[in-house]
Amino acid sequence: MTTTTNQAETATETAAATPVLDARGVTMRFGGLTAVRDVNLTVNSGEIVGLIGPNGAGKTTFFNCLTGLYIPTEGEVRYKGKVLPPTSFKVTDAGIARTFQNIRLFHNMTVLENVLVGRHTRMKQGLWAALLRLPGFKKTEAEAEQRAMELLEFIGLQDKAQHLAKNLPYGEQRKLEIARALASDPGLILLDEPTAGMNPQETRAAEELIFKIRDMGVAVLVIEHDMRFIFNLCDRVAVLVQGQKLIEGDSATVQGDERVIAAYLGEPVESEAAPAAEETTETPEADDADEAPADGDDEAPADEAPSDDAAPSGETAAEETDEETSAEPAEEPAEEPSKDTKHDPASGKENDA
Repeated sequence: MTTTTNQAETATETAAATPVLDARGVTMRFGGLTAVRDVNLTVNSGEIVGLIGPNGAGKTTFFNCLTGLYIPTEGEVRYKGKVLPPTSFKVTDAGIARTFQNIRLFHNMTVLENVLVGRHTRMKQGLWAALLRLPGFKKTEAEAEQRAMELLEFIGLQDKAQHLAKNLPYGEQRKLEIARALASDPGLILLDEPTAGMNPQETRAAEELIFKIRDMGVAVLVIEHDMRFIFNLCDRVAVLVQGQKLIEGDSATVQGDERVIAAYLGEPVESEAAPAAEETTETPEADDADEAPADGDDEAPADEAPSDDAAPSGETAAEETDEETSAEPAEEPAEEPSKDTKHDPASGKENDA
């Protein structure tokens, strides 16, 4: 690992000033939807650059703009200083190869034949040479087969050259797709989630393979959701969020950016704990607030009770001011008749009179 790291640093230092890919202001719109907005990205020779972002951020759309599958609405893409043509096979001929998020192999063809398909852009023989099987074509075909076998040995599949592609395990199919892309002798290879669906052992093997590709002098631009994989692998990482480039830098810079944490990696534990603490502090206050009206309600009847008593007392006071004599007898008969009628019927008659 130390030797590989030293080689990586040496290759990066010697070729850091040589841009292979230069995308400027790339924008892609689909009707009213802007999938990619004003993205700038540079990949230097001998460099591994990562492109990350949440699902739907526009990463694969950006790849399609770079490789000619989509024609950007705005902006331009340059490879080694030349503007790329808006056609995928011409982009491959210029020196850019790619793999896809979903494996796209010719399943009923052999492993060797799949790699030979990727070699066709470097075979310059014409139609008549192929039809007539001229010596020049046979020589070119033999050279292509030799190069294909070298690539199969490079990825460790030379013993399965005559196996059907569909019979390979998933991890080896991923490797075969990379070998087919390398068959066009690219200066830049774009890998779209090369470790998707792989187990940890296959992921480590893919990481070592990408380092070997970089050591061949091929620049690499890779999309991946495995953060440990991408940060261990890449010299620089760019983050796309909602079609826009949020930040670009080394692994430490990207991992420490709060916007990246919020948009892609999720909120940190501390920031989640703070709102929870606030809620716990607020709930007692809310309970106190709820209890305060309850106490008030308990006091309110106490206040209302005197007010109800005060109203009659006020009325009696008003009556006493008007007719003091009439008010006093009215109260006395109410108390006395109940007592006197039991003992003295005469008083009751006098009251009735």
